[in-house]
Amino acid sequence: MLMSVVMKNIKYLLVLMLSLTGTFAFSADDAAMDRPSFFASQTLTVSAAVEAIDHDTRVVTLRKSDGETITLTAGEEVRNLDQVEVGDSLVAEYTLSVSVEVLENDGVDPEAAQASALVRAETGQKPGMAAMDASVVVATVEDINLEANTFRLKLPDGAVNEYVARNPQNLKRAAVGDLVVITTTESVAIAVQEQP
Repeated sequence: MLMSVVMKNIKYLLVLMLSLTGTFAFSADDAAMDRPSFFASQTLTVSAAVEAIDHDTRVVTLRKSDGETITLTAGEEVRNLDQVEVGDSLVAEYTLSVSVEVLENDGVDPEAAQASALVRAETGQKPGMAAMDASVVVATVEDINLEANTFRLKLPDGAVNEYVARNPQNLKRAAVGDLVVITTTESVAIAVQEQP
């Protein structure tokens, strides 16, 4: 639960930072108008070796590549812990991607949606899981002020916020009424691998 709250706060902070300071890229395929768009993705991979494990208490000690050890108790949601042995390696990969697109509005109101998926290892396999959380926020451009280099967006909750554009040329490539679609996707994959 705490991890979910932390990740949600990081995600919205990143989206806000990109909205305020991001430099947009342009797609040459848009014949009507080169509206601003942006995409960024970052992946963090961490690996550690199982140094000790107590299957009865579910306490596991991991040694990271820098030599630091971490001791934790695997919860009941960790399936197949009895398959883990000293010397196995745990690999965790976290990816966060954000895209921002400005699109012509065909009568769509601001809205938000979210989807999640979770897959765990089958019984008898080494423990592992993969989870994905995606959210889409659609805002409407309420105002563009070229002189002040600002724009205002109406968000799904009805709030209208003003932002400063880092690249003034982007304001010339958008219009009042356009949609700003912000998509964030975060995924995590954790796998325990047997040492050869």
